[in-house]
Amino acid sequence: MLWHRLFFAFPLAHAARFRVPHDHSHSVEKRLPTSWYQPEDHPVHALFKRDQPTDGTNYPQVGTPTWSSAYPASSPDVNALPQQWVDALNDAVEAGNIPNIPQSKNTPNTNPVYPMGYNPNGAEICSATYKCRIPGDIWDAPANYFGISFDDGPTEASPRLLQFLEAHNQKATHFMIGVNIIENPQLFLDIFHAGHDIAVHTWTHPYMTTLSNLEVVAQLGWTTELIRNSTGGRVPRYWRPPYGDSDMRVRSIAKEVFGLETVLWNHDTEDWSLTSNGTTPQIIHDSFVQWLSGPKDPGLITLEHELSDMSVNAFMDAWTLIGPAGWQTASLASIIGDSTYQNSDDSDSPVTADSAIADTTAALVPQSSSGTQAHQSQTTASDSSSSTKVVLSTSTVSPPASAASAVAQSVQTSHAAPLVLRDPSYATFSICIAALMATFPILV
Repeated sequence: MLWHRLFFAFPLAHAARFRVPHDHSHSVEKRLPTSWYQPEDHPVHALFKRDQPTDGTNYPQVGTPTWSSAYPASSPDVNALPQQWVDALNDAVEAGNIPNIPQSKNTPNTNPVYPMGYNPNGAEICSATYKCRIPGDIWDAPANYFGISFDDGPTEASPRLLQFLEAHNQKATHFMIGVNIIENPQLFLDIFHAGHDIAVHTWTHPYMTTLSNLEVVAQLGWTTELIRNSTGGRVPRYWRPPYGDSDMRVRSIAKEVFGLETVLWNHDTEDWSLTSNGTTPQIIHDSFVQWLSGPKDPGLITLEHELSDMSVNAFMDAWTLIGPAGWQTASLASIIGDSTYQNSDDSDSPVTADSAIADTTAALVPQSSSGTQAHQSQTTASDSSSSTKVVLSTSTVSPPASAASAVAQSVQTSHAAPLVLRDPSYATFSICIAALMATFPILV
């Protein structure tokens, strides 16, 4: 009947929203936020989706004990993962989408090493640490672009970087460490509210290829969850492996379970070692002069950090060279794809209503007034690179301590109200429904 057709036409009109413009200094076109980046049958929908889509989720206030106590204090316990993540991993393994290759091993200050007989540059492993490029992973910016990004934030060096970027009307992509967000919630909010793009840099900054399947899921899942719960529901689209350590197995878990795309770099400033005399400001300056005077295709993705005043100074010095050399600048995430997040164009755009997500940490049951969380699970999970099934047992996730300081050393290395987003088109949609119902007798 006619009224049925009209009724189902309204959600379609509702979905066709105009995107909110942003002030990135580039002209790359982005799509309207009418759908998730991932197809409807991708596991990420089940991991984070609500029963009833909404942009108005009341997330815990960022920086409060309620907000922080839902997350691991340091390295995540694989026995305390949300069951949705475990199920998604199992499904991907059983579908043959996670390669059955061994974990690597490493000692401090050395590259990870695979067992005898496995070639890290071969198609089976293809280790990014050894500069093997997997099709679909992102190493280069578009021609003529200098894609701006920083790793390891938020830290005490972040405010100065943020002030510099704002003074030059420039956005950047920040690949953030989970425990650093927990430790520095206001700095995180300052970066996000300034319209910068937030991406995943794992929970505690480990060598990812040394981890089991479940440990990889934990490192990516908790960081993705924390960013989602702290940005009004935005699910990150991009992640960068610490030390550039990824391979076919790790990047497949990121993609298949969480819909995350792997982002690396084509030039390394080694600015993380400035504080330990591993490099010098002059060496970094000279490197930028060389890179910026070279070919503009492909574009530049340089590995830089917001770890220290010295690393921030190195970027500020390079900034004076980029424009005069004829390069266009943009937040990296804004030029390597058509959206920064899986369900939102960027940090200034609405979260799509039909892709809203829910608090998976609700599955963690409080066990005491101290804020300790417990998660009971009696299902199987793929806990190793050989896809062995193990049974998860009851365990706890303790409230976070000062884990960020330990992470800062290893890689060397007032709270705002929650951001609650509401779709502005809901009002129009509601009015249309009311009008439709008023004319119901005519339509039937």
